Order: sequence, then structure tokens, then C-alpha cells
Amino acid sequence: MLIVLLSYSITSFSQSIESKIRDFARREYPDDRKMQDYVYNKQMSSYRYMQTVTDLEIEKFAIQEYNEDYSMQQYVYNKQVASKSYIKTVTDSEVKKIAVTEYPNDYSMQQYVYNKQVAAKDYMSKVTNYNAKAKAVREYPNDYSMQKYIYDKLAY
Repeated sequence: MLIVLLSYSITSFSQSIESKIRDFARREYPDDRKMQDYVYNKQMSSYRYMQTVTDLEIEKFAIQEYNEDYSMQQYVYNKQVASKSYIKTVTDSEVKKIAVTEYPNDYSMQQYVYNKQVAAKDYMSKVTNYNAKAKAVREYPNDYSMQKYIYDKLAY
């Protein structure tokens, strides 16, 4: 009896996910059956993928970003996992702190900010108009991107 109920419950849940995804596909392409089928198959594949992920922090983030779109959850999950791995390897701890402080829960944005800040820090280390540099650093002591922006406005 318990096995039958459990089997019914799993089947019922599976059907509700399939129905939910079918409805999603219909909303995306109400007049195109081929695209509905394509979206349905892609969403089902991504749903199954998301059932296997191991980083629960990132899984939660992906679900919060795209609650009903499993393809986008998979995309966000994979992007976040790659960025989390990248951020663990960066060498400029000062710039890493800027990125992590600005986006504590978004590894992809941490990577973006880190790369942008490192490039701006490098740029600012090579500038030659020291008055413009001093003003930019005074205005934004903890943001190399803004220093670069201010410097470029003042120097040119």
C-alpha cells in the first residue's frame, strides 16, 4: 500500500512538473507547436539537470533568479559555479574584497567587478597626469574603476 501511494505521489509530482513546463512553453510560444515542443524538451532536460546539482548555495541563487525557467536556472547555475571557482583563484586580495563587498551573493558579478577593477587599477598605475590622478584617488579611494573614469574626464 505504501509503495503504491509513494509511486502515485512521485508520478503525480512528475506530471505536475511536466504540466507546469508544458504551460510555460505555451505561454512562451502560444501559436507555435514546434517551438512549444522545443521549449518543453529543453526545460525538461534543464529540470532534470537541476535535480543533480551539488552546490546548494548556487542552486538557491539560480532558482531565486528564475523561479519558473529551468533553462535559465541551469545557465545561471553553471555561470555562477564557474565564477565561484574563478574568484577562489584571484590574486589581488584588495580588489577581491571590493568585488565581494559589492556583490556578496553573486559570483558572476564578483568576477565582472574584479576584472574591471584590476584593469582600472593597472591603468591607474601607469597614468602620468599626477594632479588628475590625485583628485581621482581622493574622490574614490576604494574604487579603481571610478578613479579611471574621473581621471579620464580630468586628464583629457
